Amino acid sequence: MSDIFKALEQADLDSRHPLTQVLDGARFNADGLMPAIAQQHDTGEVLMMAWMNREALTETLRTGRVCYWSRSRGKLWRKGESSGQQQHLRAAALDCDGDTLLLQVDQTGPACHSGRRSCFYVALEGDEARIASAPLIDPATLYGKP
Repeated sequence: MSDIFKALEQADLDSRHPLTQVLDGARFNADGLMPAIAQQHDTGEVLMMAWMNREALTETLRTGRVCYWSRSRGKLWRKGESSGQQQHLRAAALDCDGDTLLLQVDQTGPACHSGRRSCFYVALEGDEARIASAPLIDPATLYGKP
């Protein structure tokens, strides 16, 4: 754990600290990425997990529109740029170790590329996996595929 996060453990309620100093102490992985969990701000529903690098996080905080790092594309990915299903940031927080982000968002439509509201639709129950939700929108329609 970095010194800044050790200091934050003892910090007074509502004390303020420079963002650059906190991000300098945050723990991005060897690829410069950190897991980011997106949660619907008003219902608490967990929508998805994606990766952010420092640039994606900084852009998200600056613009209020959630931006991730796409490992498959190797570039910044602004949620909804191809589907129109955007996430607007309501609040962001780092965990106590500075290695995981929680994003409180306002999600437009489905968050999942499968057309479902949440990416967490495969329920693991005993010795089975059950599909727990149906798509809200056909993925072919969502992404304009024939």
